[in-house]
Amino acid sequence: MPVTERPGDRPSERDRPSERRGAARTAVVWSALRPVLGGGPLDVLDIGGGTGGFAVRVAEQGHRVTVVDPSPDALASLGRRARELGVEVAAQQGDLSTLVDVTGADAADVVLCHGVLEVVEDPAAALRSLRAVLRPGGTLSLLVAQRHAAVVARAMAGHFQQALAMLDEGATTGAPAGRSGSRFTRDEVGALLEDAGFEVASVHGVRVFADLVPGSLLDLEPGAAGALVDLEQAVAARPEYLPLATQLHLLAR
Repeated sequence: MPVTERPGDRPSERDRPSERRGAARTAVVWSALRPVLGGGPLDVLDIGGGTGGFAVRVAEQGHRVTVVDPSPDALASLGRRARELGVEVAAQQGDLSTLVDVTGADAADVVLCHGVLEVVEDPAAALRSLRAVLRPGGTLSLLVAQRHAAVVARAMAGHFQQALAMLDEGATTGAPAGRSGSRFTRDEVGALLEDAGFEVASVHGVRVFADLVPGSLLDLEPGAAGALVDLEQAVAARPEYLPLATQLHLLAR
């Protein structure tokens, strides 16, 4: 079943403010995933998928989705959300260190790993595990925090010492990570993927402007959220804007 645009892909003035802001933050990722998920049905693994923000939408497109997450509470919430929307999403308790044991090798056509690589102790080993569960020709959707933007955000908030410390934070060299986990540059995460046996197909900047725009503007200004989505889409693939992106989204095979 092809992935078609649905109302949640673009914010509407009828949406709640939180939904408009959420659409602005995730639109680039969904646009990149649309051609990947266009065939099917596919076997999709969502690693650390929690309560199913991505997984349920993928299941709505007719794909067979399994969420692997260490939190039983999150998986319970996932089950309730899936039932409310009338879709099936399998749930397995586990994490990247036990992934192959939980799912088996060559288990998925597509693996989603969004916001997880930052919090593992060994990103290289984690990516090797992801490679093991992907079938030949499969696609990894990887979303990671980007370090340059974190430096800018800390400086703009007046936390100059934190910004200075982040300049020397090495995501791949064993340097201490921030409290929210490791952060990566484009070159660092690309090298990790290649070392794990992946070929990077595309890189997009996510939330280039969305985290800089005051939420009150999106809530009160008619059409602002939709215009922000258009702007995010326009700059997502332009390399000069990647250092400003809060996150990097990479598709790799």
